[in-house]
Parts: sequence; structure tokens; C-alpha cells
Amino acid sequence: MTPTGSSARDLLRWGTSLLADAGVASARHDAEALLLHASGLERARLLTLGAGDKVPGEAAYRELVAERSSRVPLQHLTGRAWFRHLELAVGPGVFVPRPETEVVAQEAVDEALRLVRDGGRPVVVDLGTGSGAIAAAVATEAPGARVLAVEKGPDAHAWAARNVEGTGVELRLGDLADAFADLDGEVDVVVSNPPYIPPDAAPIDPEVRDHDPELALYGGGEDGLDALRAVERTARRLLRPGGLLVIEHADSQGESAPAVLRATAAWRDVTDLPDLTGRPRYVRARRAEQPGSER
Repeated sequence: MTPTGSSARDLLRWGTSLLADAGVASARHDAEALLLHASGLERARLLTLGAGDKVPGEAAYRELVAERSSRVPLQHLTGRAWFRHLELAVGPGVFVPRPETEVVAQEAVDEALRLVRDGGRPVVVDLGTGSGAIAAAVATEAPGARVLAVEKGPDAHAWAARNVEGTGVELRLGDLADAFADLDGEVDVVVSNPPYIPPDAAPIDPEVRDHDPELALYGGGEDGLDALRAVERTARRLLRPGGLLVIEHADSQGESAPAVLRATAAWRDVTDLPDLTGRPRYVRARRAEQPGSER
């Protein structure tokens, strides 16, 4: 262990080494993030501290590094996660938003902005909002849209309430499977990042497996797509003809997820699209103008 009173650079080297030994892939990044959090300093100021300068919050930093070494998520230790332009409050009981979901949110933002430019006030619904990330992104990036969100988990709902405060998002506590009966046929965009992990595919990373709520991870059914099926049924009920549906899925579900939508005549223009790494990530479709027979 580095002695008490070490320089910022010494503390960063110590923290990075400890985290790397614990198997944290982003050891250097996390060590720095924790030191910035513990010290309350800006990065430029922190790295200009001399060897004789006392680093504020050194004891707290050492405790945080020890917790991160036990694979407590970085976001739980700092209490925040970044999503697009937003700084979200997160912690135990809520799924930590991931960068790959940002492209899903982009689809909803783009559609809402298009409808606003056309003179409308689009209605956007986020099913299973978790931390409120997608709903808050749409509300802040597409002013003029009416954004609603629902979350079933009481803990996650509490985090979402904190994150959407002041954005105009209308947040409800409830099940996405029967949400928003008062909006049937009136919604322009339905967007969702539902749970989609199959029951036999437990996440490898301890941060996910041990700390993200199971309600946000496991989609149900042998293929993990039961929650996505529930989203499809609810969206079918909510969307007006021509309305947009966007659902995130696992990169292994690039064929099975769109097949759920193609199994009914309710949808047209069903397309599966990648995230920024090129992996299959979400399915996009439009509510059929004349649904006809819907199985």
C-alpha cells in the first residue's frame, strides 16, 4: 500500500494496480474517476498537485478503491452515470444505463423532432424506463414532445423520479404490459430497453450479475424475449397507424427479435439495426396503416 500522504500520481498508480489485479478492465479510468470523486477536484487541478501537496479525500479514495476492487460498479460508488448529454443519479436497485442504448434513444429523439418540426406535439412513451435515461433524453432533446414513462420496480422508479424531475416527463409506477390504457391509439413513438437476457445466460461481469436488478436483466421465456413480446403487444395497442416502435435487444437476438414483430400483420418496415460497434442492437418498425388480421 502507498503511504498516507502520497501524491495524486502515486495514488492513481496504486489504485490502477489494485483495480487491474481485481480484474477491472477499465482500471486506470476508474481509479481516476474515484479520485476525482473523493477529492472533489477538477482533473486539471488534481494532476497538477505536487509531491508535497496533500490530496483531499485520500482516506475516502482508498475505501472506494477497495469497494471497486470487490466489483461494486463504479457508478454506484460515484452515484452517477452519463447518458448522452445527461448526468443521471444511479445506485442499488436500478439498471445502470449503457452507451449502446444511446442509439436507441436517438431514434426516438429524431422521430419526435421530426413531428415537432411538422407542427405537432408528439406523444412518446418509454416502456420500462429504469433510471429514466431514454425518457429524460427525449424530453430534453425534443422540447415540445409529451413524454411519458413507466417503471415496475419501486427502487428503479424512485431513481427515475429523481432523474426526470424538471424535464416534464410524466412518470408512472406500473407494469409495461398493461400501461397507459388511457392512451390507446394516441401515441406517436414507443421506445423500450426491456430485459432480454435468456435464463441460461447469466452475465459474466460481477458488476452486472451481482448489482443490476434481475427485473432489468432477465427477459423471461427460453429465449429471453417474453418482455419484448409484452412491449410489442402494448405498443400495438398504444401506437397510432404509422407510429414508430423502437426496442433494444441483445446482440445475439438480431434475427429472433424482429421475428416477433414479423409474426403479426400489425407492423411494417420491420428493420434490425446495429449499435456503434456494429453489433445487432435494436429493432425498429412502424404500426401498419391498415393492420388487418393481427395474430
